[in-house]
Parts: sequence; C-alpha cells; structure tokens
Amino acid sequence: MEAIILSLENVGLSDEQFFNFCQANPDWKLERSAQGELLIMPPVGGIGGNREADLITDLTLWNRQTQPGIVFSSSTIFRLPQGGDRSPDVAWVSLEKWSTLTVEEQEAFPPLCPDFVIELRSRTDRLKALQEKMQEYLNSGLKLGWLINPQNQQVEIYRPNQRVEIIELPADLSGEDILPGFILNLPKF
Repeated sequence: MEAIILSLENVGLSDEQFFNFCQANPDWKLERSAQGELLIMPPVGGIGGNREADLITDLTLWNRQTQPGIVFSSSTIFRLPQGGDRSPDVAWVSLEKWSTLTVEEQEAFPPLCPDFVIELRSRTDRLKALQEKMQEYLNSGLKLGWLINPQNQQVEIYRPNQRVEIIELPADLSGEDILPGFILNLPKF
C-alpha cells in the first residue's frame, strides 16, 4: 500500500501543530513533505522490517565501536532546514551537530538534516517519491545517502553537488569520509 498523501498547504499547520498532531496519533507513521503535504505511511511487512532492522544493527555496531555520532530509527522525524518533516529508515547524525541542539530540540523533532540516511524501498513504495525525498535531504544538507531498491537490485548513492550514482547488487557500500571505516555488505535481495 502506498503512502496516503493529504495536501495541507492551505491548512497551514505550524511546526508545533504538526508535532502535536503526531503526538496525538502515535499509531500513525506521519511525515510532511517540503511542499506541505501530510504523508500517512503504511507499516512495513516482515521482510522489509527485518531488512531495516539489519541496516540499523550494522550501523549501530560500527557507531558503538567508533562513537562519532548517534543512530536513529525510522520512528524519528527530523525537521529539515529547507522544509519537510521526514523520517528516514535509518539515520545518523554526528555528535558535533547533535550537540548544537538544546535538550528541548533533541526531545522534539530535531531541527536538522541527518548527515547520513538510508531509505529502503518496500515493494509498495513509489521509486519517484523516494527519490524526491532523497533530494529533500540533499537540499537540507545531507552528506551521504543510500536509497536501497531491492525491486531493481540497485542502490542509488546521493552526495551533495554530484550526480546520483547507481550500483548493482550485491555491493559493498562505503561510508566514505562521512562514516570512516563503515562498510555495508548488501546481498542480492
């Protein structure tokens, strides 16, 4: 099932109203696009949930060894600087960036773009919508992003001011200078 999209541009939900709406509906997975559309995201199935858990585990294990930042799950919404309230499947923020936020900002929807994100396409996700979401991250300061697309057996790699690089699966993905020493081994799905 695809995300349900409700246009809220004319409603004019403030950031605080959107936060309160999310808190009042904890069973809904909500996002807001840079264009002001409310997105109601369906839950993932067993295969997608397992893949997402593996990705979070791999990044968390690396992060625990090196301790350069904080790993976030898909339950975290980030208030992106260039618009949108987005929840990547996996996100990482450097300690340096995280420490610039107040405790109140850290407890709410952090007003920043993660340094690194992974989006994992489920069988019901529209590829174009995920690519637009990745562009929102780039517009807000993303340093490295991976859009894993099991349906096409590919990974799209997003970097600022560069064309999207497409790699076929299986692949070993490098965290480059954003996540030094992090390598993700992706099999064919």
